[in-house]
Amino acid sequence: AVVSTQSGHYGRDLSKSQKSTMVASKKTKKAMESINSRLALVMKSGKFLIGYRSTIKSIRQGKAKLIIIANNTPALRKSEIEYYCMLAKVGVHHYSGSNIDLGTACGKYFRVGALCITDPGDSDIIRTMPSE
Repeated sequence: AVVSTQSGHYGRDLSKSQKSTMVASKKTKKAMESINSRLALVMKSGKFLIGYRSTIKSIRQGKAKLIIIANNTPALRKSEIEYYCMLAKVGVHHYSGSNIDLGTACGKYFRVGALCITDPGDSDIIRTMPSE
């Protein structure tokens, strides 16, 4: 919103938008940390499958509990996974980072586009993630 002041200068009222972006970035950072810590716990104590093809296979077999998709996964691939999950009634979480970030969160040195959790182990990731 452009606001005119008494002196005739045009100033911008950014206080609300700046505040909202600050709050949003803080919130996403907190959520990112929570999913990363939960993912780390799954990697230690649970069972998981990495990759698009093995994710699709596990959904078809009915073994999948939660699917995590990176934000830069191709649209067609993403929608196909979502469709399979909708049919199988499996939760989908859209990871806010890229496939590089998702790979790092899994403790791997390669990119991960899709991740399937079949057994969460000690983590409460299944109960908390689909709601977000």
